[in-house]
Amino acid sequence: MKKNIHRGGDFRDFLRGEGILEEVEERAMKQALALQLARLLKENELTKAEMAARMKTSRAAVDRLLDASNTSVTLATLGKAARALGLTIKIELAPA
Repeated sequence: MKKNIHRGGDFRDFLRGEGILEEVEERAMKQALALQLARLLKENELTKAEMAARMKTSRAAVDRLLDASNTSVTLATLGKAARALGLTIKIELAPA
């Protein structure tokens, strides 16, 4: 059986080769977090202004937290958001 010469590696290998794997993974993680927070706000029937008040921060900070393209969220901000929703944060390091 002949090998298919057009078959390549996986997509992560491609991104690594392009030098953008870490950036793409950071954006994906932030998008997942933003979607989860937006879902929790909706489930708890909270507006952004109410969430900001609970977090003792500005509505602009909540907007940044919910912005999937903004990857510069701090652990302190995540902690405030979690506490405002009665939750805790779980962070885990995993093999690369």
